[in-house]
Amino acid sequence: MKQWIESLDGRRALLAGLTALAAGGLVMLRIFDPATSGVFPPCPLHFFTGLYCPGCGSLRALHALMHGNLQLAWAMNPLTILFLPYLIYGLTSEAVRLWCGCGLPQPMLSPALIRVVFALIVLFGILRNIPAYPMNLLAPGAMLGL
Repeated sequence: MKQWIESLDGRRALLAGLTALAAGGLVMLRIFDPATSGVFPPCPLHFFTGLYCPGCGSLRALHALMHGNLQLAWAMNPLTILFLPYLIYGLTSEAVRLWCGCGLPQPMLSPALIRVVFALIVLFGILRNIPAYPMNLLAPGAMLGL
């Protein structure tokens, strides 16, 4: 019993630390614009190759969302906006699991669905680098002419 309690205290300490780290990151993301501040590092793939990865524009999209600008967030990275509710649910479930030992209900994803999602992410990364209309609209900010 004592070991379980110590383990529970350790999990709660880990959760508190991760929550503080995430909150600090979100505060920084709210205050500093990733596009202009220089606080956040650039995407290594884009920096070295000029190609956009599937995640390019995600920080700018989250920054725009924190300022209530859904249109700009969508233009920066629509995939981030689509996957954000699932990410929030997963992180919340993990926090609940760390706090009380059992998480939120988890949907069972078939291996085929996981492969489809992975393929969509890869396809998005490829399509946003094609310099022809309409694919070029998938580049960060291109939908708004930025």
